[in-house]
Order: sequence, then C-alpha cells, then structure tokens
Amino acid sequence: MLSAAIDALGLLLDPFRLVFMFLGIGVGLIVGVIPGLGGVVGMSLLLPFIYGMDPHAAIAMLIGMTAVIATSDTFPSILIGVPGSAGSQATILDGYPMAQNGQSGRALSAAFSASVIGGVIGALVLFAILPIARPLVLAFQSPHLFMLTVLGLCFVGLLSGKHPFRGIVATLIGMLIATLGSAPTTVTFRYVGDSIYLMDGIPLAVLAMGLFALPEILDLLSDNRAVSKFKTVSSGWKQGFQDTIKNRWLVLRSSALGVAIGAIPGLGGSVVDWISYGQAVQTAKDKSQFGKGDVRGVIAPESSNNAKEGGSLIPTLLFGIPGSGATAVLLGGLILLGIQPGPSMLTTDLSITLTIIWTLALANVFGAIACFALSQPISRLSTIPAKKFAPFLLVVMLVGAYQNTQQWGDLIAFAAIGLMGWLFKAYDWPRAPVLIGFVLAPSIERYLTISSSRYGWSWLMDPIVIVIGLAAIALLIAGVRAKKSGLGE
Repeated sequence: MLSAAIDALGLLLDPFRLVFMFLGIGVGLIVGVIPGLGGVVGMSLLLPFIYGMDPHAAIAMLIGMTAVIATSDTFPSILIGVPGSAGSQATILDGYPMAQNGQSGRALSAAFSASVIGGVIGALVLFAILPIARPLVLAFQSPHLFMLTVLGLCFVGLLSGKHPFRGIVATLIGMLIATLGSAPTTVTFRYVGDSIYLMDGIPLAVLAMGLFALPEILDLLSDNRAVSKFKTVSSGWKQGFQDTIKNRWLVLRSSALGVAIGAIPGLGGSVVDWISYGQAVQTAKDKSQFGKGDVRGVIAPESSNNAKEGGSLIPTLLFGIPGSGATAVLLGGLILLGIQPGPSMLTTDLSITLTIIWTLALANVFGAIACFALSQPISRLSTIPAKKFAPFLLVVMLVGAYQNTQQWGDLIAFAAIGLMGWLFKAYDWPRAPVLIGFVLAPSIERYLTISSSRYGWSWLMDPIVIVIGLAAIALLIAGVRAKKSGLGE
C-alpha cells in the first residue's frame, strides 16, 4: 500500500494535474467565502467540465475544491455572523463574538490552523482505515443510526444557554419545519396545502441564512455600525495559532469525532460541527465564556468540519453511498469518469483512491496557506460600516437562497425565517437548537420507521443501542449541570 501511495503522489505532482488541483482550490476559496453556497454548489459548478478529462486531474480538481471550502467558509461565519456553508454554523457562536470584540485575527488564525490539522488527520485516517472500513461501516444498522441521531439531538441541552425549556421548544420548532413536504419513508406530502414549493420542504441553506444571517444584518443596519467595535483589524494571528497548539487534545478529539460522524451516511456535514461544539463545552472545566467569544468554540467545530471530509469519503468510495451532499455529487463525477465506486477502489482503481487521499491532504495545507494570506484584506470587512456592505450582502444572500430551487418560494421562506430568527434573538431564545432539530428530524423518522418495521421493538435490547442510549442520558445530565455553571448561549 505504501509503494502505491508513493506512486499516486508522483501522479498527482505532475504539473498538468497540479494546475487543476490549484484551480479547484481557487474555486473552493471563492465558493466558501460567499455565504450560503457550500460544497454541493461548488461541486456542481465543476462537474460539467470534467467530462473527457484525465481522471487523476479531474479528481484533483474536485477534491481540491471541496476540501478548501471547509476552511474558507470560516470567513463569513466569523467576520459577519453568516454561515459560509452548512458545516460552519457552530463556528458563529464564538467566532462572531470574537470579531465583535476586535479578535477577528485570533479567531481566524485559530480556525485555519485547526482546519488544516483536522483535514490532514481526516486524510490520514482515510488512508489507514480503507482496508478495514468495509466491515465497520456495514456494522451500523438502522437502530444504531437512529440512536446516533438521538444522541446528536441531545446536544441541544448544551446549546440552549440558561433556558433549557426554550431550547427544547426551539428544537421542536426545527423538527416541525422539517416535516414540511414529503415524508422520508413514504410518498405522503405533509402540511403543504396547495403549495408546490413546499412539497420539497425548506432548503437547509435558506433556514441557516434566515436564522443567523438576516437578523445580524438587520441589527447592524439599525445600529449603523460595523461588525467589529474596533476600527482596526486585530493582530492576534500568532495567538490564534498558539491557541490551537495549546488545545491540541481538543483538536485531536474533534478531528476523530469528525471522521467518525462523517463516515456515517445521513449524519455528516450539517451536524458534525454542532456535535463537536457540544463535546468541547461538555469537556471544558470553565464553560462561562462559551457563546461569548471562547476560542475553543472555534477550534472544535473547525477541526471536525475539515476532518469529516475524509470520513465521508469512506462510504462513498467503498459502497457508492454518499456520506454528504458534496460526496453525492462527487459520486456522479466518478461515474461520469467511468469509475465505479466499490471494492474496485481498493484494487484496480487504487491509484484513484490514493490520489483522492493525497489531494485531500495537500489541498487542506495549501488552502489554509491561501486563507492566511488573504486574511488581512478580507478581515477588514468587519471594520466597514454596515450601511456600506449590507446591501451587497443582502443581494448575495437572496441569490444564495434563490439558487436552491430557483423558485420565488425560497425568497419568501428566507424572509419569514429571517423574521423568526430576529424575534428569537430579540427575546433571547437560542437559535442553534432550531437548526439541529431541522437537520436531524428526517434521519430520526427514517431510521425509526425502518427499525420498527424490520425488527419490531426487539432492537431496543441491542447492546450498542443501550450503550448509545446511556451516552445520550449522560449528555442530558451534562447539559443540566452546564446550566448550573451559568453557561450562556
């Protein structure tokens, strides 16, 4: 395997293929900086151009793009409180307050250094686990997946601030929004009335931007101020890197968590950052600053967000089961190139698999370097008065919302959810639980239906189910104790 890896590196370092890898990195940087786009959009943009290309060059371009998005999407999350993509939502909770307090440089530096470590760890784990991953992935059955989604839902207790009841209600609201449209296991349409738009449900990007982005922009406009209260960009770049080294065990734990969750189809991208954030809060001795500008609240989700890319490629390459939205498009790209995911990825197409791993590692390193180089000019966005950049940002968000289904319903939903997000913020209700409930509700319903129809209720006695259930109970207890410690949102 080692000699094959060296040969694959030689193939990737061919100047022709390197050009396409850097082209993918450039596209990833741009897509990540623009709020509401993300890996699915970036992958979809590049997919039409790979037909007839050299497979190694095409793969280098696609993987280079998707690997860097997980790093560059940090810019809007920290600087303006707008999620750059689904995997950068939890970063807002502490990254944005740091920018408001003049610590944008420190927050970005910590995020980028944690991202590159997480991304490289994800690639290394992918390389190490490929030969033994098949039985591990097959070991997860619907009851286990159901309990894992319930475990993810229990993190709401750590993200509800001092008001656990409000967090529970917010989660239920998110789950209720998720029930709009078609049921995940039947062809039934729920709560849609005569609306054709609602048949497909509310897109995740629309919900995330409405909850977090629009309320912040409206508040900035009403106060007529910049994101940061300081007129100059902070110079804490070195401190942010030191923060990552200081919290190296948190980086390693979060990266391992990112790989593990990314490898489970159906969980992955949209929830891994929340789970990682929750475990960071749970394991911290001093929880008082989380939600107010604690750098650990940036390091944990960013390292797991990048590491999950390696994990999501495990089921994609071995079984043809996409671990995330971006890998679903990648799957189509592989088929377009004449590559059939499955056991052949470890035999006849091993060079393609190893090229993917090398690209994942190198793109994370070069992408982080590019983000560091661009940090100073981009960080100045946080010092510009809102009235100068808010109109442009609103247009970008409206375009980002509209591109999901290209229906006017996206814009109406964006405005309605934005109003709800503004009310939540005004009355001190937590917004993160709404997003968690929305993301996990379809998986909970799907896996519960499959489990009960296949096993009856005997699956409740499964040892793995019991262990995960006990972990969920422990997590709820930890959430209650966090309230007693005075943890704020």
